[in-house]
Amino acid sequence: MTLSPGSTDLTLDPTQQPEKMPSPSLAELTLEPVHCRPELLDACADLINEQWPRSRAFRLHSLGQSSDNFPLCLMLLSPHPTPGAAPIVVGHARLSRVLDRPQSLLVESVVVARALRGRGFGRHLMEGLEAFALARGFRRLHLTTHDQLYFYVHLGYQLGEPVQGLVFTSQRLPTTLLSAFSRAPSPRPYCKAPSLTSQASPRAPKGPSLPPPPPLPEPLTTSPPPPSSPPPPNLLETQYHDLRGCPIFWMEKEI
Repeated sequence: MTLSPGSTDLTLDPTQQPEKMPSPSLAELTLEPVHCRPELLDACADLINEQWPRSRAFRLHSLGQSSDNFPLCLMLLSPHPTPGAAPIVVGHARLSRVLDRPQSLLVESVVVARALRGRGFGRHLMEGLEAFALARGFRRLHLTTHDQLYFYVHLGYQLGEPVQGLVFTSQRLPTTLLSAFSRAPSPRPYCKAPSLTSQASPRAPKGPSLPPPPPLPEPLTTSPPPPSSPPPPNLLETQYHDLRGCPIFWMEKEI
């Protein structure tokens, strides 16, 4: 998710300045699934493409997969200033089921309109989708971020482990089948070192017996220092990277 303001284009003619989006009140915002408002598909696709440019056909196809059985796309809507006009799409987030975690959802494609960033709309969107998920029996949310770590920390998220979201949910495909295609092959077992105790003791050589070995040194009376506790995870470091090699932070929250 990116909430920082984007770059602005240079416009020489003042009359060609883009129309500013009216700033709605947070109390007026609503959260609705995109498949319940098909007339807003185009506006939602434009909002997402403003942040992550893709073909329009791809966006419309992705949004068209939204359903109550997940994945599900939520829109943050603001009432239009013109009476009777369709509401304005000011935010979006996608929720998907998580493999082998029936009470978890994966949050993706979180975006707020550029003109409204930094005014609390991102927090309102996240709090709304948490309430949406909780009302449907889910108890934990997972997400990834590149540069909005502290934003999510302030919302109660903490560093977590990677999970796998399900692109689709079908009753015809059992979870065991999905797991077989989704899990990485198990690593080879480690080679065990030979046990010294299981080997037969060598036979004593013929001839005069050897002198006994010298006595072992006295053990130290001072006990070694206790192991230090592991340091807390650094929010600026991660062991995970995306396909481009950029650091990626997995975060989760119990709701």
